[in-house]
Amino acid sequence: MEFNFVAVLVASLVTLLVGFVWYNPKVFGTIWMNESGITEEKAKQGNMLKIFGLTIFYSLMLSSAVPSLVVHQMGAFAMVGGPAFADKALPSYAAFMADYGDAFRSFKHGALHGFTSGLFLALPITAINALFEQKSWKYILINAGYWIVSLTIMGAIICGWK
Repeated sequence: MEFNFVAVLVASLVTLLVGFVWYNPKVFGTIWMNESGITEEKAKQGNMLKIFGLTIFYSLMLSSAVPSLVVHQMGAFAMVGGPAFADKALPSYAAFMADYGDAFRSFKHGALHGFTSGLFLALPITAINALFEQKSWKYILINAGYWIVSLTIMGAIICGWK
């Protein structure tokens, strides 16, 4: 099993695409701005090259970790040491991959694991930070919802794209 860098690269762009829709003023953007205390003037003062450049970088980091969350075979792949050692692995690895190499490798299954990753990782992290920042539940649900949707789509792409 090879690491699908193209799928990971495409999945890293999901955060931007979902963000353009999610934080649009006609969707959740206006509510998010009110709940976060950001004004349009303040938003326009931001360094967009820095913001979008780092967003792409961090999204690539995140999408690089998603395969271990959504592709079951990554556990077996990691047990033999990754791509450098796959050819030297015991015959049981080859037998396992022959039997289960594509098991649960679908967009639907990846979406399920992406969703649960968002629900059990992104929501608690977002909520904990927001609670200490004394933000509202609207703020928490908007931001966590964005990550849950993003990770669901990322999981679908990475798991289903063989």
